[in-house]
Amino acid sequence: MKMAPVEQLFTLFNETALVLQEELSCTYLEALAETGENLFNGSVLQNEVSEITVKRLEKQYKEINLDNFTKEEIRKAYQLVILKGMKENVQPNHQMTPDSVGMLISYLVDKFMKQPSFRLLDPAIGTGNLLTTVLNQLQKNVQSIGIDIDDLLIKLAYINANLQEHPIELFNQDSLEPLFIDPVDAVIADLPVGFYPNDIRASDYQLKADKGHSYAHHLFIEQSVRHTKHGGYLFFIIPNGLFESDQAQQLREFFKEEIIIQGVLQLPISMFNNKNAAKSILVLQKKGEGIVAPKQALLVNLPNLSNAVEMDNILKKVEKWFQDNKR
Repeated sequence: MKMAPVEQLFTLFNETALVLQEELSCTYLEALAETGENLFNGSVLQNEVSEITVKRLEKQYKEINLDNFTKEEIRKAYQLVILKGMKENVQPNHQMTPDSVGMLISYLVDKFMKQPSFRLLDPAIGTGNLLTTVLNQLQKNVQSIGIDIDDLLIKLAYINANLQEHPIELFNQDSLEPLFIDPVDAVIADLPVGFYPNDIRASDYQLKADKGHSYAHHLFIEQSVRHTKHGGYLFFIIPNGLFESDQAQQLREFFKEEIIIQGVLQLPISMFNNKNAAKSILVLQKKGEGIVAPKQALLVNLPNLSNAVEMDNILKKVEKWFQDNKR
C-alpha cells in the first residue's frame, strides 16, 4: 500500500533524524535540523558520522525528490516531526500554532492586504510554521522576515524555509532589542505570553510595567507597531484576558493613541485545555493620514472549526463585513 506524501516525508525525516540523534549524541530536534539540511543539500554534511551511516542516509535521501511534493505537504510533514520532538523534550514556550488557526490568519491577511506585494514580519517566528502556512496560502509576492531568540528554533525555521523554498530573512535575536529592519506592511505573531525578564530593556517601552516585570506580549505588540508602516495591519494571536490584566489600562491608552482595532475573532474554547488558556485573533491597523476606522469592528465568536456549516455561516458574515466596510 502506497504511503500518502505527508506520511512518506514524515517517515524519512523521522528515521534519518533518529539515526543522526544516535550518531551525534544530540537531541531529536537538533538531529531533525541536521537531517533537514542534508536533505536540502542532497548530501550528508556531518563529518562525525561513520561511513556506513553516510551510505545509509544518502540512500534514504535519494529515494525522495522534494520537487514531487507541494510546499504544504513539506510543511505538514516537517511540523509533525517537530511536534514529536517537542513532546519528547517538554518545552513549554515552544508551542506550535495549530494549522486551523494558521489558515484563519492566512485568510485574514489575504482579505486585508489588497496590494499584490508587501513586506511581512513575524517577530516570534519559532519554527516558522505559522509564517510558512500564511505564505503557502497567499498568491502574492511577499517579502518576509522572521525573528526568534532561540537558536534551535531559528535553525528549524531556516530549514523549514529552505525545504519549502521560501526566501525568509531570519534574525536570531531577542525581538524586544532594537531591530534593524525597514518598516513592514503587515505583522503576524502568535504572541509569547508571560513576563519579560529584562527590566532595563523594557524601560524603553511605553507599555513597561510601573513596577515589577512587564508583560512580554504587551511589549511585542508595541515593538510590532513601531516597525509597521502607517496604515499597515497587525494580526496577533492573543490571550482572551489581554484587556483584563493589571497592566491593561496602559494597553488601552496605547491603542487609543497608535492603532485602530479592526476585529477580534474569538477562537472556540474547545481548542484549549481550559478556559483560562483560550485565545483570540486580534486584527489591528496602525493609524496614519487618511486611515479611517471601520463603522464597527469585526467581532466574531468562532464555532468549532471542524463544523463546516457553522464556519461557512461565519465566513459569510465576515465577507459581508468587508463589503460594508469597503475593503
